[in-house]
Amino acid sequence: MRIIQDVQTAKSTLLKRLPAESVELPPQAKARIKEAFGKELTPDEAVRQIITDVQTRGDAALFKYVEKLEGAILTRLEVPEKEITAARNNVDGELLAALQTAAERIRDFHQKQRELLPGGRIALGEGLGQVVAPLERVGIYAPGGTASYPSTVLMTAIPARVAGVNEIILATPPRPDGHIPPLTLAAADIAGIDRVFSAGGAQAIAALAFGTESIPRVDKICGPGNIFVMLAKKQVFGAVDIDGLQGPTETIVLADECANPASCAADLLAQAEHDELATAIMITTSPELARKVNAEVERQLIELERSKIAGVSLEQRGGIVVVGGMDEAIQLVTDYAPEHLCLLVRDAEPVVARIRNAGGIFIGESSPEVIGDYVAGPSHVMPTGGTARFSSPLSVADFLKITSLIALDKRTFEKLGPQAAAIARAEGLTAHAAAVERRMGLEYRVCSHEEERS
Repeated sequence: MRIIQDVQTAKSTLLKRLPAESVELPPQAKARIKEAFGKELTPDEAVRQIITDVQTRGDAALFKYVEKLEGAILTRLEVPEKEITAARNNVDGELLAALQTAAERIRDFHQKQRELLPGGRIALGEGLGQVVAPLERVGIYAPGGTASYPSTVLMTAIPARVAGVNEIILATPPRPDGHIPPLTLAAADIAGIDRVFSAGGAQAIAALAFGTESIPRVDKICGPGNIFVMLAKKQVFGAVDIDGLQGPTETIVLADECANPASCAADLLAQAEHDELATAIMITTSPELARKVNAEVERQLIELERSKIAGVSLEQRGGIVVVGGMDEAIQLVTDYAPEHLCLLVRDAEPVVARIRNAGGIFIGESSPEVIGDYVAGPSHVMPTGGTARFSSPLSVADFLKITSLIALDKRTFEKLGPQAAAIARAEGLTAHAAAVERRMGLEYRVCSHEEERS
């Protein structure tokens, strides 16, 4: 890994944020685009063409892209319920128990969130209130294909179920043999997902956003994915809600001279093995720790099954930044706004209090990011690409909507009406003003008429 000891250099290179559209794709991804579309396209152009095709041709487009991009030939998109049940029954008992433990902890954590966000009609005084209600139908996206990510299924679907969403749909890429990995299906069953579809990438996002003959249109799409999934979510936003633009995953390890070099290296490698576009960075106040971690990374890397992927990630996007003190380190973290922040420092609590931007903070040796990825409880779907400056990890709140209620009494209306009319006239909206003034005059006339009759 490169070690940078000048903060300005770090800001202009390793810590510089680039638009997702400008990310350089790996050669194999470029080749796949050219093969699928017959010409070279940018990721954004490819995604736009896929979305248009799915909108126009529905299921036929999905079948085409599953074959071209996933290498699978399908006769149906929806996974039969019996296949989902069989998958759960065939999962190793110890692994199934681990998934159930994770599900219980995720459910318990989000249930506590739900208790802080009561549903139904809530009075807020003076004729005002709100109705808090869950979304009707939500689409969950989980990466798949040759890999399986049951944790993503649990981390997205369970908060939706706890929120009270009526129907939850999962879209995930099939393997080349046309089947969804059994672990993904087992997790879908544990999480209580209603329907599962074999569709991945931008085409799955388009299907969930606009609907096809087989896949119903949803109200919101949640879940992480590769650059194509992220760009597709960006393009369909407005026609459907999204949880955020979770692009390639990222971690900053903030460590001082007390940190264990082996643990720092392990955390960086755990991040880097996600994919070649993942970002794993360490910021430290200790030059000696930087050298030791760099050596540990090289030693541990050769032991990994995904060493090639992790190696490319670390070479292209990873590195270690040595700073003069903790104040400087904290400022760099806050400016970068990482998805994950791992704190391996002597006294973490004062540091936590000063971190303004991070998707999740993992404090100390006993709370590595990996535990958060799987079993801690909070959703591992977190803001990437610097969006932690203004957005949050997936939560129960993502699946609730608020309807405002206005039911003023006559006295309050008479008090506020003239002010509303005055503002309306100042804006040149005389019909707005008249809608108030006529009501006030009508109300007075009715009262006078009734008084005369009595």
